Amino acid sequence: MKLLAFFLAASLSAFAAEKKPNILLLFADDLGRYASAYADPNQPSTNDLIRTPVFDRIAKQGARFDNAFVSVPSCTPSRGALYTGRHFFRNGSFSQLHSRWKKGAPDPGDAITGMPEMLARSGYHIGWSHKWHIPERLMRGKKHQYSQFGNRISAFSQVVTKNPEVRDEIFVAVRGNFQAFLADRKADQPFFYSFNPTNTHRKWVRGSGKKLWGLDPDKLKGKLPPFLPDNEIVREDFADYLGEAMAYDAACGAILEELERMGELDNTLIVISGDHGAPGFPRGKCNVHDFGSRVLLTLRWPEHIEPGRVVKTPVSLIDLAPTFLAAAGTTSPDDPDGENLLPALAADGSEEELRGWALIGREVHVGSAREGYLPYPIRALRTPEFLYVRNFKPDRWPMGDPKAAAGDAKLDFEVLSNDTRVAFADIDASPTKAWLVQHRNEEGLELILREAWEKRPAEELYDLRKDPHQVHNVADDPAHTAMLEKLRGKLMAELKGGADPRLDDSFDRPPYLEKTRQ
Repeated sequence: MKLLAFFLAASLSAFAAEKKPNILLLFADDLGRYASAYADPNQPSTNDLIRTPVFDRIAKQGARFDNAFVSVPSCTPSRGALYTGRHFFRNGSFSQLHSRWKKGAPDPGDAITGMPEMLARSGYHIGWSHKWHIPERLMRGKKHQYSQFGNRISAFSQVVTKNPEVRDEIFVAVRGNFQAFLADRKADQPFFYSFNPTNTHRKWVRGSGKKLWGLDPDKLKGKLPPFLPDNEIVREDFADYLGEAMAYDAACGAILEELERMGELDNTLIVISGDHGAPGFPRGKCNVHDFGSRVLLTLRWPEHIEPGRVVKTPVSLIDLAPTFLAAAGTTSPDDPDGENLLPALAADGSEEELRGWALIGREVHVGSAREGYLPYPIRALRTPEFLYVRNFKPDRWPMGDPKAAAGDAKLDFEVLSNDTRVAFADIDASPTKAWLVQHRNEEGLELILREAWEKRPAEELYDLRKDPHQVHNVADDPAHTAMLEKLRGKLMAELKGGADPRLDDSFDRPPYLEKTRQ
């Protein structure tokens, strides 16, 4: 152990001896793994339609991750895990969306320092724009927020559909926020800047994908995953989502142009990613399956990350905090679960140096989704070849109680498209959700509805080599018993090692769940 500590210290000293890099985190809300760099002619998919030249450029000049996963497919805990480098369940009050933490109760989250603070202690200028959604102290408070030029990027389709002339102004505003942040730093001071738009979050304007970005929904026919209805409503909905992803890519381009103009491009560790999968679609946001938890990820840092590297091994976004701190020549006091990715990305590095799996889970998303404000507790382990899922409370509805969708009641399409809480509240309101609820009693939708919101077994196991979309649960197949037991044991060991409050159901009671808080 002493020898390992010596080499770690020597490695960090080597980074510290160099000029500290800037760190730029471009982080979209609700954006899964959607970029044209992921298009594969041998595997038709929704990525065939999208065009993301900025992401593609950074991926070509750096490393592209094909299997990057969030810690939890819900924004607050996902972001908390990223900024601490810890599994989400170790972060106290911000381990769930819209915390229902009991007021006055001791909070383990209060003892966490966080990655931005450690960068600040190392001399970095810290700032962010747009969405944050976790304790502001982790980003040194509101005075470090730079959104004074407007938040129209986060409502792109809503704004531009009404007034096309402001399209370019939005990207000028994105650049302006970045310039204002840079103006506050000292001469030659390294910086950490986090850009967090929400335009890929619901809601967006129907038809905007085609109108604003030329995305023809019909070209998605036959390319949607099998758990989505392949019809005009859903194809248009998904094309609109991809249009918002293209707006995000263009905004990233405005920031990178400014960085290049300053002459700081090559001394900046650039990361592009998102906090979880697509909202308003079955198996998307709030789900631990790939459609809900796998995200785009690329890292660029010349001379430290080999250009053109494609990483297939699963990684987690909890690995970003240790990676940023290592690049800055420091470490975390927060006992992170993540690992520094840089050694594996160097010219002489190898994927074999990586951990090789990602742990994913969730508790509360929409607090009122289930009677009694109860969570839906899931933990999962994603390896290169398998996904193992543990549903701790299979008697609960995974996407929330049916509510108005129970029985044969007829519900209005517009209401279902705009009011998340009317039925299955852990699926965002959307045209796709509205169509599913309205057609829920029709024949031929059994598989789709099962994956959308039906109750799930205590354990799920998917063989990704044969079932990349994860629709055939083989947990009860004797041929997979050995793998099931192996992954179950590995997952439970990690949960016990991290003192996961779910192991004694603490997430079902105060201080994690104060039912009197509305």
